[in-house]
Amino acid sequence: MAGQSVEGGLRFAVLGPVRAWRDGQELDLGTPLQRSIIGMLLLREGHAVTPNEMIDAVWGEEAPPRALGALRTYVSRLRTVLEPDRPARSRPELLTSIGRGYALRLPEDSLDLGRFERGINGAESARKAGRLAESARALRGALSLFEGEPLAGTVGPYAEHQRDRLIERRISVVETLMDVDLELGNHAKVVSELVALTADHPLRERLRAQLMLALYRCGRQGDALNVFTETREALIDELGIEPGPELTALHQRILAADPTLAAGEVPADEPDEEEPPQQPARELPRPAQLPAAAGDFTGRKEVSGRLRTLLSAQSSSEGVLVAAISGIGGVGKTALAVHVAHLVDEVFPDGQLYADLRGYSDEATAPESALGGFLRALGIPPDVIPEGLAERSALYRSILAERRILVLLDNARDAEQVSPLLPGSPGCAAIVTSRVKLADLPSAKLIDLDVMEPDEALSLFSTVAGAERVSAEHGAAMDVVAACGFLPLAVRIVAARLAARPSWTVASLVSRLADEQRRLDELRVGNLAVEATFALGYGQLEAAQARAFRLLSLPNGPDISSGAAAAVLSMSTFEAEEVLESLVDASLLEAPAPGRYRFHDLLKLFARRELDKTERPQARTLALRRLLGFYLASAQSAHMLAYEGSMIPANLVVVGSGRAFTTVDEAVAWLIAEGDSLFATINQAAAAARAGEQLLPAGDLLVAMEPLLESGTHTREFDQSTRAVLAAAQTLTDQAGELRARYVLGRVLFAGNRLKEAEEQFRIVHELSTARGEKIVTGEVLNALAVVVGRQRRHTEALSLFEAAMRFYRENGVPAGEALVLSYSARDHLGLNRPEDAIAAAEKGLAIFTEIGSGAGTARARYHLGIVLSRVGRLTEAVHHHAECLAFFRASKQRVWEQRVCSRLAETFIAAERYPDAVRHAEQALVVSREIGHPYGEALSLTVLGKALRGLGSTTRSLDCLRQAFEIFSRLGAPEAGDLKALLDTVAVTDSATESVVES
Repeated sequence: MAGQSVEGGLRFAVLGPVRAWRDGQELDLGTPLQRSIIGMLLLREGHAVTPNEMIDAVWGEEAPPRALGALRTYVSRLRTVLEPDRPARSRPELLTSIGRGYALRLPEDSLDLGRFERGINGAESARKAGRLAESARALRGALSLFEGEPLAGTVGPYAEHQRDRLIERRISVVETLMDVDLELGNHAKVVSELVALTADHPLRERLRAQLMLALYRCGRQGDALNVFTETREALIDELGIEPGPELTALHQRILAADPTLAAGEVPADEPDEEEPPQQPARELPRPAQLPAAAGDFTGRKEVSGRLRTLLSAQSSSEGVLVAAISGIGGVGKTALAVHVAHLVDEVFPDGQLYADLRGYSDEATAPESALGGFLRALGIPPDVIPEGLAERSALYRSILAERRILVLLDNARDAEQVSPLLPGSPGCAAIVTSRVKLADLPSAKLIDLDVMEPDEALSLFSTVAGAERVSAEHGAAMDVVAACGFLPLAVRIVAARLAARPSWTVASLVSRLADEQRRLDELRVGNLAVEATFALGYGQLEAAQARAFRLLSLPNGPDISSGAAAAVLSMSTFEAEEVLESLVDASLLEAPAPGRYRFHDLLKLFARRELDKTERPQARTLALRRLLGFYLASAQSAHMLAYEGSMIPANLVVVGSGRAFTTVDEAVAWLIAEGDSLFATINQAAAAARAGEQLLPAGDLLVAMEPLLESGTHTREFDQSTRAVLAAAQTLTDQAGELRARYVLGRVLFAGNRLKEAEEQFRIVHELSTARGEKIVTGEVLNALAVVVGRQRRHTEALSLFEAAMRFYRENGVPAGEALVLSYSARDHLGLNRPEDAIAAAEKGLAIFTEIGSGAGTARARYHLGIVLSRVGRLTEAVHHHAECLAFFRASKQRVWEQRVCSRLAETFIAAERYPDAVRHAEQALVVSREIGHPYGEALSLTVLGKALRGLGSTTRSLDCLRQAFEIFSRLGAPEAGDLKALLDTVAVTDSATESVVES
């Protein structure tokens, strides 16, 4: 295929359907809209495209309301297709974010359009040199890259315009090829081709003229004149115009049988005449301006090796290599650049130029000034150096032509400052360092320098502070470099301070750095200071960027989504993303994943320090309230889907808007992804609350996050945050907050099978609900209390509580609550040996959930019905119901329920004597329970696994599982411990009897 290369790597095609290949395998570029986006990026040849430009290009005036979100989704999918092996938290190297837009960094020679244009250029050069046959071959080779209509399969105004342009470009090249063939005397061969071309393009006078000339040279003067007549008629009919002067003149010459129209003698392709020897160039000095390399440079092996390889391969490159290194202040960009520049000294025998562009100081170096210094270093007398920027840049590039020089441009402000300083000839190269990503620098190889790996940071600390002292306190040393956020400048500063103070220990540094309020003060020595380095970048921000930088440091979460950031900043999500991406470009924020942002630890401390200086306390309080409101509104939406028909969402006090979800899977996935940030915000709100109304949103958020508790992923965090809210509520004598915190705490304790403690919390919640007349969890707590009592085998009391819950739900018109009570109460009917009542209750609960369309409720009802059916021997039906609900729980990532269902399936398979199936499901349940840290579930899984293994005859492993289960149940104080002890005693007696029979 024309668009594909046998050389492998990434290849792209736009001269036909928009396509891509990696190592010969075609990639799936997705929908027409997605192909339109990558098509536009390919045609922009590495230049940035803003979201607005892209939306206008793809959708035009019919852009949907959520076009920006769709665009970001398509870009994310394309990044996955183009770089499938890219680690999840690393930056894309191909489809990059540039300022407010995107750019596609194309590998060399990877686009068919680029190869097409190079082929045309080569053909023009050969034609000018008289090598006509070579020119024709090059033109046909270039045209062969077309595989039908350009940009086929793409949509939108931009694609239509570019498609027309490429079609016009192709036919123009075809016309040039026809001219060359006619010059070669191939008139007889091209007649048929020209007949077809003029039929497709009847109004193109150049093609008509070529056909007339070809026919005339074949001795077909009459046919040539007929072509003119047909052309004239077509032009008059279609456009109302006469043929142009060139076609008319050719017609007259054919009528007159002009002898100059005959084919001339074609010269053979010969090599160009030997050019006269060049005069030797004036001897110029060899500049060597690089700063001294750091004698203690440490780490960075991977990135320095990559840079060295790029620069060493420069001799085979067709263009000038530009390596643009960006990163946070203090990350070591200059040290790396200087280190690598010295390593490749011999690759650039004509010298090195260096300039500190001071891009983040008040007096940045003007390009004219830097060029003046370079020209003087290259031996140009000062009185000869021109004044203007353009003239200096042209002279500079002329002097560097045919020379091999490395240019290091340090601390650049932007691409505009850098561009005039770049060499123009192959053989030279440039390394540029900047805090901003210079993605708009044409053809630059972008290298985003991250902080050091822990072992690299420790090695740097040891090198500067002294290996002996550091090795003696290895653990403390690792704590020090971690407190420095593995930032090289910070590590070097604390190491230098330690080296200058023999009486200090590494452990004493840990103590000094432990106070986050003073950590930045500790990170200074001599003229070096982390805070001053950060201040340079912060000082370049516009007002809106600086405000966002400050306010985004307020939340305690590890990162923040664009939606949550928009709430903090009181902006639309689109406006927030614009500001956030600009901070990423300035290396003041990181974007570990699409739509998520985070600070480097030390930058966050700096931002908070600026926040305290600048923002009023009221502004900070309001920002946190907006964030809490966003999270609460989003969690409310998630709860509505996960527990359809629940009274809880309607009773939450929600201020503001949040995320809206369409499926349970989406809602639970959001809760899991945001979990750490949600808990951090709750804890922050609990610590800051000075009145009950300030604490209420945190309590409501805990309750709304109940679906996350079912996932089993954040049990410890639920316990900690719930106790924090409870302590704050008790301090403030806030019964509303206490009620909510105790309810969730009871759920957490129940999940850990701490039944008596859970019962105590639920009874207090019930009393508070009754006393306050607050209905938010009244039905839920009665139901939960009944379940806890039933688990302790107090079945009659449990059914009485279920009846109270049923009355509450009926009085308040909550059918989902009624169905919940019926489903859960079935097991207590079984406990009282009333199987008919159990089946009736479970089936009725399932019927109600099915009728109201509650997917989550239906899954839970099937779970309980399956248990009942299994106990009464209707095993096939039990397996069916459990298989159905297992699929739901797995899809919605509710892992606690997944573990429960797997255990129940294993029990049913044991009853059916299908022991291999029982072992498989019991092992799945065991894996899940251990992954989510669920000891009760682990003991239950071990119990059924032991029974299943015994059925298979694996008595030794069976006994081991049962003993492990007994130990866990006993530690939890679960009543199942007594059942298991009886089983273990029976097994021991049975095994002993078996051994006696064998011995006899």
